[in-house]
Amino acid sequence: MGQPLDTESEVQDTPAPPAIPFYTECSEAAQAELFNECEEQFAQLEMLQNEIILAEPDSDENPQEQSVNRLTAVAAELKQWQTRRPELLSTNPEVLLVVGAEELQKLNSQLELVLSCSQAKRDTLRETLKSEQKWLEEKKEVLRAGTEHVVKQRLENERLSEHSVLQDTKKKIQKMKDYQNRLMETLADVLAEHFPLPTQETNADKKKKNIPQELNENLISLNEFLELLMNKTLETPHDPYVSIDETFWPPYTEMLLRHGIAQRHPEDCFKIRLETFY
Repeated sequence: MGQPLDTESEVQDTPAPPAIPFYTECSEAAQAELFNECEEQFAQLEMLQNEIILAEPDSDENPQEQSVNRLTAVAAELKQWQTRRPELLSTNPEVLLVVGAEELQKLNSQLELVLSCSQAKRDTLRETLKSEQKWLEEKKEVLRAGTEHVVKQRLENERLSEHSVLQDTKKKIQKMKDYQNRLMETLADVLAEHFPLPTQETNADKKKKNIPQELNENLISLNEFLELLMNKTLETPHDPYVSIDETFWPPYTEMLLRHGIAQRHPEDCFKIRLETFY
């Protein structure tokens, strides 16, 4: 920011202008001379006015033509006044001095009003400058604190070695793997309890009901079935389908299809895949 303003001190130190003498009256001789000049001007003005009245056209003339003539006369008079050099009413030095003093007094009053307005505007700008300087100091303080924080964080990051970051990442990965293993073990326990593989006893029961059923000893559990589908989806996402063979127990396959957990291949009904859940 710039240096503080010293306008107030400069204005206070500036000496006041000398008072203008105000001449309110002229001498009797000057007044008489000015009165005679005014009488001559009024007499000339009255004579010109009479000439204008006598020069006016008759009332029988067309009003439109009268308007045109008046407009032409006014335009000619305006052009004459524009080209005419103004003349002083009086050449008396005493009269000119009094008139000039009055004009200077009027000008002095106007300048005093302008000075007052300028001082008020200067005070307003000074208050605005103070508030802006305060705001700037606050922003500088915020910037300083932010810079210190960035430097501190940078130093802390430099102290952290690549080995520590790698070890931390490995710990997180191992933790996720342990969590996944626990989930898989829990899932396996639930499936083994509620969805067991068919045994010789259940097969004998079905034979009693005259339902022919051959038990395949190579049947895989529902947990292995789901694990196979999940591994296929993760390893080959472009071809996630698994071919169904005699190791897949048909009731489990139908259950997965009916509950929307798996879906068949659109062209090969002996292939299924895990439903997309994401």
